[in-house]
Amino acid sequence: MGTEHSERSRQATAVGNAITRLHRDRYGRGATTTRTVFQGNRIIAFLEDIYTLAERTLIDAGDWEQVKATRQSFQMAMREPFTEAVEEITGRKVIAFMSQVHLDPDIAAEIFVLSPDGDGLPPDQSPGEGAPGVAEPA
Repeated sequence: MGTEHSERSRQATAVGNAITRLHRDRYGRGATTTRTVFQGNRIIAFLEDIYTLAERTLIDAGDWEQVKATRQSFQMAMREPFTEAVEEITGRKVIAFMSQVHLDPDIAAEIFVLSPDGDGLPPDQSPGEGAPGVAEPA
């Protein structure tokens, strides 16, 4: 069990780093803090302090809904690169991707559901049992 937990923690860190890097490279700014949870066939990357100076200006002017719509459009446009990164790191197929942003606190969540095939769990253990992999990238 310890080896599986350490591998999931390694993968959680790698996913968080990849998602943060893709945000930075494609959006012009990455999160200052990323926390990633990998449990069963689910991975959630929480990205904190995500908004650009331009977005902050719009938020301060009361145009949060436009910032949210633009962010969500961007995140859906990034579905393929996000999914490819997760699949490469985990060796498992992503069967669902969801994304959400929040104003206060300033946070985004990138949610991936993996195919249960090849999840590496012992036959007597179902997804969600045991210790999750939780990581905070360096």
